[in-house]
Amino acid sequence: MEHEILIVDDEPDIRLLIEGILRDEGYETRVAGNSDEAIAAFRARRPSLVILDIWLQGSKLDGIGILKAMQAEEPGLPTVMISGHGTIETAVASLQLGAYDFIEKPFQSDRLVVVIRRALEAARLARENAELRLRAGVETALFGDGAAISSVRSQIDRVAPTGSRVLITGPAGAGKEVAARMIHARSRRAEGPFIALNCATLAPGRFEEELFGLEGQTDGPRRRTGLLERAHRGTLLLDEVADMPLETQGKIVRALQDQTFERVGGSTRVKVDVRVLATTNRDLQAEIVAGRFREDLYYRLAVVPLRLPSLRERREDIPGLARHFLQRYAENAGMTPRELSVDAMAALQAYEWPGNARELRNLMERLLIMMPGANGDPIRADMLPPTIGQGAPSMTRLDAGADVMSLPLREARDLFETQYLQVQLLRFGGNISRTANFVGMERSALHRKLKQLGVTSDDRS
Repeated sequence: MEHEILIVDDEPDIRLLIEGILRDEGYETRVAGNSDEAIAAFRARRPSLVILDIWLQGSKLDGIGILKAMQAEEPGLPTVMISGHGTIETAVASLQLGAYDFIEKPFQSDRLVVVIRRALEAARLARENAELRLRAGVETALFGDGAAISSVRSQIDRVAPTGSRVLITGPAGAGKEVAARMIHARSRRAEGPFIALNCATLAPGRFEEELFGLEGQTDGPRRRTGLLERAHRGTLLLDEVADMPLETQGKIVRALQDQTFERVGGSTRVKVDVRVLATTNRDLQAEIVAGRFREDLYYRLAVVPLRLPSLRERREDIPGLARHFLQRYAENAGMTPRELSVDAMAALQAYEWPGNARELRNLMERLLIMMPGANGDPIRADMLPPTIGQGAPSMTRLDAGADVMSLPLREARDLFETQYLQVQLLRFGGNISRTANFVGMERSALHRKLKQLGVTSDDRS
């Protein structure tokens, strides 16, 4: 994308000079000679960057006044101030008001180009960071009202402000990174960076360079900042930490202990202030016994252990999660949300979900895109993949030609009641009181009916 730069200066020769420099660099330009022209041009079309002279002869506002007006309407707009009569005080004032840099006239064209490039890059990074925070904010929540996930949220609320290290365990897709982001968002470091290192996907030879950074290489960059340094005053997440090489584990132990480290190829110790969180889907005690994980690192990471339950341990949360994922994807994709029928919901609650919440999220996205029918039609159980529908209570798969028509009335009624109550128990997560209230029975009467029909506790959960 081409950048358009607004040049504001009362001297035509200066405007012409800067225009020539910037056009040679491939930038689009517009010019203004006073505050009225500058603000009109700014409001007509937002520029990528503004070059703004402080002293503007015959103008209602000087450069500082224009800067205030523009920043009020477009906070973070990259602005480079220029002046031939500037002082330290005016330079400081412009920077405090949001300017990126201050350049004195006469200036070198190379310096102007470098400052502009840096200002545009800083603005791009700031925008990307804001977008990532916005997207991450949607995922910085563990949804559900069940006891298991409510307990996890309560533990997060207690540990987040303390600054202690937390080891988050649980199966793949259960929401371990979401929990880590919740801890960061509720901590005193919330305004700092949240940096994640996925230990499972990084090649063993690149761990230390990625984690500690690079310095002193003659055939490459002189210095590259590592993730520990980038996470200064924030949080570093070691995702799936069991996959970290043993040699790197030894070095991270010392970094955690001293909060200092050396970059790869360097000899100077770098001091950082970082809170470290870690996640794993493995049994680290077993990994220690097998010699694949350092015991001293385990005890430094597991100051506070936090376990995420699998989705099949919290079936009562599946309806709310499914609706949340459907609604969120519909909003993101600009589609009409669809509802899940009761039989479809029962099938979802009966499934084992080996991929946990991640698998449920992906399924809801696929259903919204691929399912037949009008946008307002509900998603039925027969639209679900066979692997999910086959585990549902038989009532969710019943059709008009079922064998029930060949049964005597009493047996058919018992079969119907059994399957109906199985579906309702699944719907309410095995909660007898809520099921009884919905079906219109006394709690004790429902207990007797379930016993009569032979519906066991396994059928309820």
